[in-house]
Amino acid sequence: MSKILITGAAGFIGSNLVGQLLKNGKQVIGIDNFDDFYDVSLKRANLAGYATSPNFKLIEVDIRNKEQLTGVFTEYKPDCVVHLAARAGVRPSIDDPVLYYDVNVTGTLILLEVMRECGVNKLVFASSSSVYGNNKKVPFSETDNVDNPISPYAATKKAGELLCYTYHHLYNFDVFCLRFFTVYGHNQRPEMAIQKFGRHIKEGKPITMFGAGNTRRDYTFIDDIVSGLIASIERVHGYEIINLGNNDTIALIDLIHFIAETLGKPVQIIQEPMQPGDVEITYADIAKATQLLDYHPGHSIREGLLKMFSNYNSNMK
Repeated sequence: MSKILITGAAGFIGSNLVGQLLKNGKQVIGIDNFDDFYDVSLKRANLAGYATSPNFKLIEVDIRNKEQLTGVFTEYKPDCVVHLAARAGVRPSIDDPVLYYDVNVTGTLILLEVMRECGVNKLVFASSSSVYGNNKKVPFSETDNVDNPISPYAATKKAGELLCYTYHHLYNFDVFCLRFFTVYGHNQRPEMAIQKFGRHIKEGKPITMFGAGNTRRDYTFIDDIVSGLIASIERVHGYEIINLGNNDTIALIDLIHFIAETLGKPVQIIQEPMQPGDVEITYADIAKATQLLDYHPGHSIREGLLKMFSNYNSNMK
């Protein structure tokens, strides 16, 4: 497949994927609504380096606008869609669940309908490790029960997976639903933990740690996620749910100290109570990704942090 349409192209994961696909000689149609969840100028900067590429077209459109979305599909006729557009974040979804449902569920349904009507049936859908909730069995496997989400965001991602399966069943769509595990790296959103911690440590500001610091996450470097996405684009067939993680975990307190060591700065920590919707651990079983995608994450957390912070002025926002 040579012509790829990416929703949410200006975001953290989307912009990194755009860059790698263009390097690989693909034609890329990026769509984004440039909402104000965070500074829009950062999103535009994410794609500024690709503006002159003859193989890249950026279109400002909201996935909930069926008429405009249909126009894009009719004009550009993509071979495959990578659906990254979403309202992101666990905690903000608790504050505004209606908006999260509208963007993440209704938006996904409209996209699927436009694909059906325009004859495009290959989709890579961005799901999330948050669907596992507080499952006690680790590492998390794609066969685990995920019927107990603990945030509206997680519920919308589970709903998206179900919609994708429905279109696979009814209309023979080929869909890979990728459950991302705590992605970090270049162009990371400014409110995300590693980016925010690094910025505050660099500036000598205290950082807030929710809980005792013993929650654990399977942090996955962006380059590894992009490699999994590209393999999915090339191999998508049938309907599969696939974990994309690092198959390793680190405690929050250790992560904070690793970031401080990487930046060569002291850290001041203010401890606050755990936040609603936060899970105790995320930990990916990646056996299926290894089998289906030849996926082999290549960055330990220390290696990823070194890459991310190697040029502070370029990577911190």
